[in-house]
Amino acid sequence: MVQVTGRKKEKSTSILSSLDWWTIAIYIALLAFGWLSMCGASYTYGSTEILSLSSRSGMQIVWIGTSICLGFVLLMMDDRFYDTFAYVIYGLLLLLLFATIFNPHEIKGSRSWIVMGPLRLQPAEFAKFATALAVAKFMGRYTFNMHKWKDFAIAIAIVVLPMIFIIGQKETGSALVYFSFFLMFYREGMPGSVLFTGVAMVVYFVVGIKYEAVMLSETPTSVGKFIVLLLVQLSSIGMIHVYCKEKQMVRQLLALTIGTTVLAFLFAKFVIPFNIVIVQIILSVLLILYFIYNWLHTRIHNYLYIALFSIGSIAFFYSADYVLNNVMEPHQRVRINVLLGLDEDLSGAGYNVHQSEIAIGSGGLKGKGFLNGTQTKLKFVPEQDTDFIFCTVGEEEGFLGSAGVLLLFLALILRLIHLAERQTFKFGRIYGYCILSIFLFHVFINVGMVLGLLPVIGIPLPFFSYGGSSLWGFTLLLFIFLRIDASRNLVRS
Repeated sequence: MVQVTGRKKEKSTSILSSLDWWTIAIYIALLAFGWLSMCGASYTYGSTEILSLSSRSGMQIVWIGTSICLGFVLLMMDDRFYDTFAYVIYGLLLLLLFATIFNPHEIKGSRSWIVMGPLRLQPAEFAKFATALAVAKFMGRYTFNMHKWKDFAIAIAIVVLPMIFIIGQKETGSALVYFSFFLMFYREGMPGSVLFTGVAMVVYFVVGIKYEAVMLSETPTSVGKFIVLLLVQLSSIGMIHVYCKEKQMVRQLLALTIGTTVLAFLFAKFVIPFNIVIVQIILSVLLILYFIYNWLHTRIHNYLYIALFSIGSIAFFYSADYVLNNVMEPHQRVRINVLLGLDEDLSGAGYNVHQSEIAIGSGGLKGKGFLNGTQTKLKFVPEQDTDFIFCTVGEEEGFLGSAGVLLLFLALILRLIHLAERQTFKFGRIYGYCILSIFLFHVFINVGMVLGLLPVIGIPLPFFSYGGSSLWGFTLLLFIFLRIDASRNLVRS
C-alpha cells in the first residue's frame, strides 16, 4: 500500500514538474486582464456592486474560479484518457448538439443554448475540444495518410459534422470556427492547393458581390463577374505552370485568354456593346475542355484537378449570390453589405461597429483609465461585454493596452506552436495544432470585426468575453493539451 502511494506521489510530482508553466502564466494573465475589461464593460456610473453576484463582473469571477478548478482536474487526469475516449466524447457531444436543435429556448434568434434554471450552457463551445480530440485520434493512427482520398475525406467529415448541427441551431458564427481546422490539415500535409482554393473562394465572393452592379466602361458587363472569371482563368493557367511544368502551354494559354478578352472588350466598347462575360464563359468552358483532353491524353491527374478547380470556382461564384440572398439570415446579409461598402447603415447593421470604432479611437495612446470609458459606461456599444469587449480595452487602456493584450495572445499562440512541435506522438501534435488554430481564429475574427475589418459574426474573444460556456470551453481546449504535453516523455509500462 505504501509503494502504491509512493508511485502516485512520484507520478504527480513528475507531472507538475513537466507542466509548461509559461503557458499557465499567460492563461492567468489573460484571465486577469479579461476580468478587468469585464468590469469596465459592465460597470455603471455610481455602482458599488462590482463583486456582487448580481453583476456580470461578479459572476465572471465565479466562471474564472470554476475554470481554474476545471483546469486543475484536467491536469490530474491520466493523459491516456483523452486518447482512449476521444471518439466517445465526440459522439456524446454530437448527440447533445443534435438534441439542442430541437430545444424550445431561443435566445437572440439562436437555439444553441440549453437552459437549466439560472444556468445556460452552449454545447457548441464544448464541441470544439471534442472535435479536436476525435480528429487527432483519427489522424494520429499509424495507417493514416493525408494523401489518401478516403482518409482525408473522413478527417474532413469529423470536422464538418458538428458544423452542420451548429448551423441547424442558427449559430453561424460558431460554425465558422471549424474552418480553422484547415490550418492543422495544412500543417499535417494537406496540399497547398486546397488552402489556395479556400482563399480564392473568399476573393471570388468579395469581388463578385462588391462589384456586381458596377458596369465596365460603357458596356453592359458586370465588373464583378468580369474580374472573377478572369481570375479563375489566370489562376487555372498559373496552376498549369506550378503543377504541370508546361511553360510553352502556359504562354499559349495566356496569349489566348488575354488576347481574346482584350479583343472582346475593344469590340464591345467601340463597335457593338455586348456583355463580355458571355465571351469569358465560353473561354472558360474551352479551357476546362482542354484540361480534360490533356488529362485523357497524358493520364496526368493534375490536369483533371485543375479542370475541377475551374468548374468549382465558377459554380461557387454563381451560387454566391443565391447564398447571400436566400440562405443567409437578413441581419447577416445586411452586415456583409455594410462591410463591403454596399450599404451604410450607421443606425442599424453598422451601428455596433461604428460605435466600437468611436470607443477605440477615443482611447488614444494611453486610454481613459480603468472604469472611465464614456462610450462603454453610457452603453453606446451593444454586446460590449461579450462579442465587442475588445472596444472596452481600446477605450480604457488605449493603444498601449490593446497592443499589450494582442501581444499576450501572440505569446500564447507562439507558445502553443512550440509545445505542439515538441510532441513525441502525432496525437499530441495534431491536437495542439487544432487548439492553436481555434485560438488564432477567434482572436483574428473577433478583433477584426470590432475594428470594422471583418463581418460581425458573433464569436467571443477568448478569456475576455462574458460567459461560463466559452470560458470553460477554452479552458478545456488548453488544459487538455497541457496535460498531454506534460506526459510526452513518460515511459509507459
